[in-house]
Amino acid sequence: MHANPSSEPERSRGSGISGVGAFQFVLHSHLPYCRRAGRWPHGEEWLHEALAETYIPLLNTLNDLRERDICCQMTLSMTPVLVEQLADADICASFIVYLDEEIDMASRDVARFGRTGDGQLHYMANYYRDYYEAIKESFVERYDQDVVGAFRRLQDDGCIEISTCAATHGYLPLLSRDASIFAQIRAAVVSYERHFGRAPRTIWLPECAYRPAQRDPDGVLRPGLEAFLAAQGLRCFFVETSSIEQGHAGYRPRAALAMGPYAMAERRFQEADGAASAASSQADVSPELSPESSAKSGGTTYRAYMVSQPDGAITSPPVAVIGRNERTGMQVWSAEWGYPGDPAYREFHRKDPVSGLQYWRVTGPDTELGDKDTYHPDWADERIGEHAAHYAGLVKELLQDYAHQKKEYGLISSNYDTELFGHWWFEGVRWIGQVLAHLAEDSTVDLVTTSGYLASHPPERALSVPEGSWGAGGTHWTWDNPDTHWMWAPIHGAERRMERLVAEHPQAEGALLAALNQAARELLLLQSSDWPFLVTTGQAREYATRRFSEHLSRFEQLARAIDARDENEAAELAARFLALDNAFPDLDYRWFAERQGRA
Repeated sequence: MHANPSSEPERSRGSGISGVGAFQFVLHSHLPYCRRAGRWPHGEEWLHEALAETYIPLLNTLNDLRERDICCQMTLSMTPVLVEQLADADICASFIVYLDEEIDMASRDVARFGRTGDGQLHYMANYYRDYYEAIKESFVERYDQDVVGAFRRLQDDGCIEISTCAATHGYLPLLSRDASIFAQIRAAVVSYERHFGRAPRTIWLPECAYRPAQRDPDGVLRPGLEAFLAAQGLRCFFVETSSIEQGHAGYRPRAALAMGPYAMAERRFQEADGAASAASSQADVSPELSPESSAKSGGTTYRAYMVSQPDGAITSPPVAVIGRNERTGMQVWSAEWGYPGDPAYREFHRKDPVSGLQYWRVTGPDTELGDKDTYHPDWADERIGEHAAHYAGLVKELLQDYAHQKKEYGLISSNYDTELFGHWWFEGVRWIGQVLAHLAEDSTVDLVTTSGYLASHPPERALSVPEGSWGAGGTHWTWDNPDTHWMWAPIHGAERRMERLVAEHPQAEGALLAALNQAARELLLLQSSDWPFLVTTGQAREYATRRFSEHLSRFEQLARAIDARDENEAAELAARFLALDNAFPDLDYRWFAERQGRA
C-alpha cells in the first residue's frame, strides 16, 4: 500500500502527516445499471440527476479547492458499473438532453411566476435556470463531457484516491459460488485499470457486507472475502461501525505475513509473538497492550486493523479494514439533529406539479409538505458555513480526545453515500467543500486518503470481523427476506450453469465467445444488490423485479443457445443484448471458472 515516492505529486496544503490525528471523507458513489432501461420515474434519469446535482458539483468543488492550493485528500468510491455508465457515449448524450429539458422547464417557470407575481418563486426559477446552465457549461467546457476523466485527473494530481467496488455491486456474502466473487472483483479491477490507468488499492464492499471464512452446504471451506481482495491486489475495505465494535481484536496472527506494505507491523508481531501467545490464554491483558487486544473486546473505528479469521489466521498479504465513525456520521444522518434537517435547507420531497423543480425549504420538522415556505438560497448559504465550521470543530475535538485518552494517532473515517450530497441534501456538496477547507487550515488534523493513511500508519493489530452489513440489524435481511428470497435460487442456479458453460467451452472463439461473454455480463448484472434492495424498500419494486427478470431471461436465452450449439442464434442474441448491456467490454467469461474453496 506504499506509494512509489518518485511518482507522488508535490503535496499541497492539507495533505501532510503532522497533526494529532487524521480525517477522511469516504464517499461511496453508486447507481444501478440503467442504460437504455427507461427514464422517468426510474432509469437513466437516476444518472442524470446524480450528474447534475452531485457528481459535477463535487468535481467543481474539488477543482476549485485545488485551484486554491488545497489538495483535499479524500477517498471517493466509484462502483465499476457506475463508471462504465458515466463513460458511455449514449449516457453523455442523453444527459445533455436532460439538462436542456431542465433549462427549458425553469425558463417556463420564470415566465409563469412572472405572470403570477410571486417574487420569490420567480427568483428561484431564474436560480434553477442559471444552475442548470452552469452545470451544462461545466460538463461540456470544463470537463469535455468526460466526468470519469475529470475524477482521474484529480487522482493523478494526488488530491483524491478513487476506491473501487464489486463490478455490479453484487451482494458478495449471498453469492453461492466463489467463482462469482472472483469474477465480481476481477471485472472491477480490470475496469478500474482501463478507466484510471492504474490498479485500485482499496475497495468498498457492496452494502458494507462482509463474510468471514465458512463452510458451504457441501462442506467446502470457503475463504473470507479478504482472501479474494488480497489475491487481486486490494489492501483495504470499509465496514459499518458495528462490524468493528463487535469484532474480536488481538495481536497474534497464526499465518505468516508477507513482507511488503505491512512489513513493519509484521516485525512487531514477530517480536511480540511469545508474549502474545501467553497472554491469549489469560483473562487479563498485558498492560503494554491496548484493551482491545483482548479476544473479548471489540475494536475502535479510530484505527485500521488487519483482518483475521476467528482462529487468528491472516491472509498473505494482509488486508486492512476501516470502520465508519458513527459520531461524525450522525451529524448528517440523524433525523433529530443532522444538518440536512435544518429549516433553511431545501426540501427534497416537495416538487412543483408543473416543472418538478424544488422551490421550498424544510421549514420545520413537523411542517406538512403543503405548508412549506419558499426556499431562500442565501439563508441556506449562511447555515452551510455554520455547519461546516461546527463539523470541522467536532472532528478536531474527537481526534484530540482520542489522542489524549489513548496516547496514539487516531483516524476518523466519515463514510457516506455520495448521492446524499447535492441530490438529497442540496447544499451538501458545498458543505463538504467548506469542511475540507476548514480542516486543511488546521494543523492538528491531517487530511488523508485511505492509502495515504495506511502508508504512514500501517495496522499493528488484527481484528476478526463478524459477518454482517449496514442493513437492518447488521444482517443480510435487507437483501434476503420473504419479499426477495425468490431471487436467490435463480441467481445460484445461473452461477452453477455459468461454471458448467466455462468448463465445456474453455477456449471459445467467434460467435461462441461473444455469446459466453454476454452471458457472463448478464450474470454480473443479475447479481446486483440493487434489485433485492429496491424490492425490499418498495422504492421501485416493479421496476427492480422487471430488471432482475430481464437479465435472468437474457442469461438463460444465451445459455440455451450455447447448449444447443446454435451459433446463429447465439450470435444474434449476443449482439442484441450487447446493444442494451455493454458494460465491461474487456470481460472474460473464463473468470467464472469453477474455484469453490479458492480465492
